[in-house]
Amino acid sequence: MRTGSEPRTARSALRMRFWLSVWGLVWALFGTVAFALAGRIGWAVACGVLTLVVTVDMAVIVRHIRQGPHYQPGPDIPPYRPLDDR
Repeated sequence: MRTGSEPRTARSALRMRFWLSVWGLVWALFGTVAFALAGRIGWAVACGVLTLVVTVDMAVIVRHIRQGPHYQPGPDIPPYRPLDDR
């Protein structure tokens, strides 16, 4: 059902975000190790920071997945149409 407020009430594809984060984590770890072995410390640190950011993002995504269908992106957005109080 279209309500006309889709951008405000849009939900995220959490499982797709999780697997994209896994992909990013693998590449960030690879970059950290590869640059450290090549002696490029600045790039290794940058990839290490990116690894930390991706790890925190994955933790947030897993938390939202575990919350199930009751995850709400904001306090003013109901997860589904409210019941009538009749």
